[in-house]
Amino acid sequence: MLSKELLQKVRQIQIRTSHQVTEVMAGEYKSAFKGRGMEFDEVRLYQPGDEIRTIDWNVTARTGVPYVKRFVEERELTVMLMVDASSSGSFGSQDKSKNEIAAEIAGLLAYTAIRSNDRVGLIIFTDKIELYIPPKKGHSHVLRVIREVLGFKKEERSATNVGAALDFLGKVCRRKAVVFLISDFLCENFEKPIKLASRRHDLIPVSVSDPRENSLPPVGLITLEDAETGETITVDTYDSKVRSTLEKLSNLRSAEREHNFTQSGVDTMRVSTASNYCDELVRFFKRREKSIF
Repeated sequence: MLSKELLQKVRQIQIRTSHQVTEVMAGEYKSAFKGRGMEFDEVRLYQPGDEIRTIDWNVTARTGVPYVKRFVEERELTVMLMVDASSSGSFGSQDKSKNEIAAEIAGLLAYTAIRSNDRVGLIIFTDKIELYIPPKKGHSHVLRVIREVLGFKKEERSATNVGAALDFLGKVCRRKAVVFLISDFLCENFEKPIKLASRRHDLIPVSVSDPRENSLPPVGLITLEDAETGETITVDTYDSKVRSTLEKLSNLRSAEREHNFTQSGVDTMRVSTASNYCDELVRFFKRREKSIF
């Protein structure tokens, strides 16, 4: 049974994402992700300028009039949304946490895919698989996906295991899919699993971060807690050397993550809790369309 608060959140995201999935967004999505090939649609009368190789000789012979075969793109895709719901995602120095941003991105992608008549599936993971919804079409199915992402709660601390999640994907999704892997990627040893998964699927890591993970304001003594392990450390943010060291460590971690993505040869998207993720999605679709052609 859904709480009144959760139902209200689902409704808000439904309205927001439906509004954001405009013709522009849907068009960019279609251009960025091609179908599985071309399939026969119909035959029509030959017109000057048509390719000779498209002439249907059987129909032409029967009618005595030249006809050509018309093909259309086999559009239907399978889109898998993999959402990291580990404890580190509960952090957020802006209006929303990383987990809330991840849920809204998943909702927007789901609506966009359904509008293009694609199938959508969902995997919620932490250090294990928390929920799996097989790919389906339909508006009610999208609402279920959004409800599950928004309503997911885990009382105990949980870490992130991207490798285990991608291993599960390989077992339940045998055919090629477009996979959006939405996570803060605060984990180790995910380069090889991503590289292996990208050989079968069109894998797009969506890295979600928060500005305060990269720099701290000078506000004095503060206690930092690792949301996944519970470990704490007290630091003096008035000390410029402390702030500089923390920033260097964060930049080093980000650089290592980007290096892993580059080595894996995957397209990536970066989203901050302080940025407009809808704009980031459109920019990504445009960039991807150019790389295809």
